[in-house]
Amino acid sequence: MASKAQQASLRLRIATYVFVGIWLILAAFPFLWTLWGSFKVELDFFSIADWTNALTGKNTEETYGRPFTGAGYHGAWVQEEFWRAVLNTFIVCFFVVCTSLTIGTLGGYALSRSGFRYTFWLLIAALMFRALPPITLVAGYLLPFFEWNLWGILPTTIIVLVAINQPFTLWMLHSFFQNIPKELDESAKVDGCTQFQAFRHVIVPVMWPGVITTGLFSFLLAYNDFAVTTMLLSESNRTMVPEIAAFLGTTYTEGNVMFAVAAVVSATAPLFILVMFFQRQIVSGLTAGAVKG
Repeated sequence: MASKAQQASLRLRIATYVFVGIWLILAAFPFLWTLWGSFKVELDFFSIADWTNALTGKNTEETYGRPFTGAGYHGAWVQEEFWRAVLNTFIVCFFVVCTSLTIGTLGGYALSRSGFRYTFWLLIAALMFRALPPITLVAGYLLPFFEWNLWGILPTTIIVLVAINQPFTLWMLHSFFQNIPKELDESAKVDGCTQFQAFRHVIVPVMWPGVITTGLFSFLLAYNDFAVTTMLLSESNRTMVPEIAAFLGTTYTEGNVMFAVAAVVSATAPLFILVMFFQRQIVSGLTAGAVKG
């Protein structure tokens, strides 16, 4: 019996490893292939005559004397000034995350500790607002932005992204705060803390993984947004995603296909680094269900 159980357990483990391995290959292959191809010339990466040229870099070696080249990155970052879109992206993300977390932590804490009936309806209203497609919300901002000559700049886009992201942030942080016993607040008050001091020195350190997790999701919403940033930003103030979309539209007419490939890799790589760096905090935040005193 023990032997059969061990064999079944071994088969299950092997099947799990195989499944995870296949899933990782399928999930990672598009990015790895694009990363590899970004160091080739167009005749290699998009070769019709022989697809193996994308592996060997035959035409790349004939052109640059080596099978790899950084010409695509130089063209994207220097010639096409992709660094401007990168800078705009991180400015937008920084202020969206800071604003969303500030409002979300204060609002989520207040709602989680409130005993009034309107708390439930406020959360429902926030949920309904979040359920609406972002593109329908942006339309309401266009008229005042045009009339006040505020269209096309980063601050207005930050305001809209915060408005769209805030209900999600509020719900997520509210759920984290609810999992923290109210006795912690009461103990802090007994020790002489005010309500805000208890929040700052006792509650926030306990739920720090939840704050990081929520902040990461807020960052990803602003980082990956296309609809809002495309409609609200002018050409000179584009963030990375709409800039890549516009970039891809000119690749065949201007002959800079590899510039676009390099830009795609440049926009994707920071996300992998960010998730790997905060993976422990993300897992702790997502699995936080209770606090033991």
